[in-house]
Amino acid sequence: MSATPELGELQRHWGRSLGEVRARVTPLRPLQVEGVLSRMVGMTLEAVGCEAAVGSRCLIEAAEGRTVEAEVVGFHGERLFLMPTGDMRGLMPGARVLPAHSSSEVHVGDALLGRVLDGTGRPLDGLGALDCRDTQPLMGTPLNPLKRWAIREPLDVGIRSINALLSIGRGQRIGLFSGSGVGKSVLLGMMTRYTNADVIVVGLIGERGREVQEFVANTLGPDGLKRAVVVATPADTPPLMRLHGAWVAHAIAEYFRDRGQKVLLLLDSLTRFAQAQREIALAIGEPPATKGYPPSVFARLPQLVERAGNSDRGPGSVTAFYTVLAEGDDQQDPIADAARAILDGHIVLSRSLAESGVYPAIDVEASISRAMHLVADRDLMSLAVRFRQIYALYQHNRDLISVGAYRRGTDPRIDQAIELWPKMTEILRQDMYEAVDIRTAREQLRTLLAAATH
Repeated sequence: MSATPELGELQRHWGRSLGEVRARVTPLRPLQVEGVLSRMVGMTLEAVGCEAAVGSRCLIEAAEGRTVEAEVVGFHGERLFLMPTGDMRGLMPGARVLPAHSSSEVHVGDALLGRVLDGTGRPLDGLGALDCRDTQPLMGTPLNPLKRWAIREPLDVGIRSINALLSIGRGQRIGLFSGSGVGKSVLLGMMTRYTNADVIVVGLIGERGREVQEFVANTLGPDGLKRAVVVATPADTPPLMRLHGAWVAHAIAEYFRDRGQKVLLLLDSLTRFAQAQREIALAIGEPPATKGYPPSVFARLPQLVERAGNSDRGPGSVTAFYTVLAEGDDQQDPIADAARAILDGHIVLSRSLAESGVYPAIDVEASISRAMHLVADRDLMSLAVRFRQIYALYQHNRDLISVGAYRRGTDPRIDQAIELWPKMTEILRQDMYEAVDIRTAREQLRTLLAAATH
């Protein structure tokens, strides 16, 4: 009778056999099947016979030997919906659609500082190629909210009214609500120059091309640009590129944050980001839900905003300011309403204050910082509350005071508000070339309110 092999011998034998099989088998790769362009409606392209995943890129053969790059944004049955990332000139019915190997990552590194990029992460400034070896996921990696570092450290933005009355914490996300022509760009420029941050990332999404050049040349200037990265996707770029511009700006900010640096992110504007998503969603047939905005718009907003904030692995932070354009100064616009719900506070710019010559035209009554109690001590909190009370009292009686219907001596509180109003206005007013730190802002506020007690 033959001897039975030992268990160890069998394991070694089968281990060698399986190892040889694995070495000979080539890993499976998804089959890249090309298709043809069947339809073009507006900015939406439809391809049939093509196999590609949502978010992947395709190359479409156009006239004169050109190729048009597009991204898969949806599908229906065997049809793929594509959105171009650039110029669509030369596209023809039946053009070949070739799935391309694409990476949803952004090249990042210190070489980005001082540069101006487009929505694909390529340089716009003509200063040569970028020497960036690291990569960052374009769509980001969600962080466990319980592992993020808490907001505990105040951020000095150099704006007196914000430092004293709307204290901001590192890692906070703030909305800047504004109509057109009330000083939004000037306020952003002051923040880029005066904020105490290691790196500044600016996303100019859907703005006029002229404003991009003005912001880089005048607002930032050579000194400010040295520690800044600008991502610009003007209004004439396809909606997909406007989305990508916001994602690229956040990916760059996340990279510097994960290295332990303090980042200031300015995205101008969140409204244009939402409008770009609306254009794409409506083009592929998603039904509108709220004032013409499909549901996917309101799903995209928190996905973007939640990428900012404190890190979960160290002291790095991304403090973000998102501008929200209130069309016709309507603060109940659906995007403005959604932004208020997902942000950590909002600063409202008032047209009436701007017209009266108060810049920055921050409406103290309508603005709030939801993290102020975390970063400001009791002394500053009490000063800010006292200022708000006197300010609101004057505003509520402003019409009576203006027409002379109020008689001095009727109410001592109103008399005090009338007396302090010119000085309160001076607290809110600040020259665009003047920086006021947190300590100075506190002392000026204390001096003003000390006069109210006498």
